[in-house]
Amino acid sequence: MMRDPASGKEMIPNYKEINDFLASIPSDYRTANPLFYCLRLKENEGSIHHYKPPYRKEFYFIALVNNAGKTQITYDNTNVTKLDSFLVFQSPGLLYSFYRDNSANGYLIYFKKEIFSFFKPDFEKEFPFFNILHSHFFKLSSVRFHEFAPHFEEVFSAYESSRDKRHKIAAIKFLALLYQLKEFTTAFNEWEKGFTNPQQILFQRFVQLVNNFYIEKRTVEEYAELLHVTPNHLSQCVKEASGKKALSFINERLLSEAKSLIQFTDYDMAQIAYQLNFSDPANFGKFFKKHTDLSPLQFRLSSSGQ
Repeated sequence: MMRDPASGKEMIPNYKEINDFLASIPSDYRTANPLFYCLRLKENEGSIHHYKPPYRKEFYFIALVNNAGKTQITYDNTNVTKLDSFLVFQSPGLLYSFYRDNSANGYLIYFKKEIFSFFKPDFEKEFPFFNILHSHFFKLSSVRFHEFAPHFEEVFSAYESSRDKRHKIAAIKFLALLYQLKEFTTAFNEWEKGFTNPQQILFQRFVQLVNNFYIEKRTVEEYAELLHVTPNHLSQCVKEASGKKALSFINERLLSEAKSLIQFTDYDMAQIAYQLNFSDPANFGKFFKKHTDLSPLQFRLSSSGQ
């Protein structure tokens, strides 16, 4: 884990290369192609740890997962649980964490857009499900998973059988897959058209920023500055659009990650406090108890059934 040289605190890791990330999971797998890697997620995969604390990476990611069991994805403002199957898209630079159930299986694709050197359109405009502000996540039925799986299988088969380290055929098949997924996500995301008035648009942008910066930024004033509005205007718009205070979204996102770290890791409370950028464990304890009526240790014991 990287540390801030000034404070000595643990920092959120940022993985520039795919292999650096694979080593951190940790996984036994590595890619010979720094721009593209297809990883099959197998049931009872022993070389990949269950929980990965918050991190960022400088490459794109797609996952199609089935039999998710107790798998938990932390993105945006919630922990997503009770999954059957899911599809997730993530752009570089976004904050993310996960807890993986042993039963999960499916397809994971890590890539940099330079793999499509033959592709001329603007990548993000062509594929809007890769959003620089937030992850796109879709819960799927098992039936829908099995509709998508053959298309992913085409990419993986070409990737695994390739003797070309640049995986040209697999990259072309992957591009075709992206267009197929674009049709699905365009239809799925019709609900987003509901964000029409200025208050709702500002609210959506605020929530997206909280998802990315909740560890570094804790005040309404900091987000208002990023959005180029006054704190009072931001607070009013969030209240009108959601019925909740702006600070509540920041605290809830932070609390969600705290619960994951307590429940799914064996970190002590000091490590968790520093991971979440609290000045000391006492302040973390006060924050946690204020919002849950339990100390962090009490929450860990209750979660483990002790």
